[in-house]
Amino acid sequence: MGIVICIGMMAVGAILALAVDIDISGVNVHLVGALLLIVGVIGLCTYISILKRRRVQPPSPGAPVIEEYNKHHLE
Repeated sequence: MGIVICIGMMAVGAILALAVDIDISGVNVHLVGALLLIVGVIGLCTYISILKRRRVQPPSPGAPVIEEYNKHHLE
């Protein structure tokens, strides 16, 4: 799910849960709105966490390893 879809689901869910006063037989509009709102929030959090992981920079390479000359080595 993209960020736009998540925000859209949250907006539609908030409208259905808080602003609509329609009685449809067999459907609880307020419950459907609350579910859409919750699914939108979960999707947005998941999308942001995945996006955050993608943008993590790899650690910079450390100082180069310098091997010390072995003075005791006889040639």
